[in-house]
Amino acid sequence: MVDDVLYKGRSVRAAMDAMIAFGRPQKVELMVLIDRKFTRDFPIQPDYCGRQVNTLESQYVSVEWQSRGFEEDAIWITEKESN
Repeated sequence: MVDDVLYKGRSVRAAMDAMIAFGRPQKVELMVLIDRKFTRDFPIQPDYCGRQVNTLESQYVSVEWQSRGFEEDAIWITEKESN
């Protein structure tokens, strides 16, 4: 499986649940571009990781890809807007 940002692990868990609905896989490997350490709801760790970052709950990680129309590939860590 591939994920851009591994945060709480909920999207990976949902993907695994969907995969298991089709049968039990022999092996599942996870590759992520950004691993937000210390924020998991589930005990999920990537097998392959581009970068590990320490972030706070109040921060947001944004990934921009050239293939999506951005000037260059970039990763931004910003503060979430408070209401």
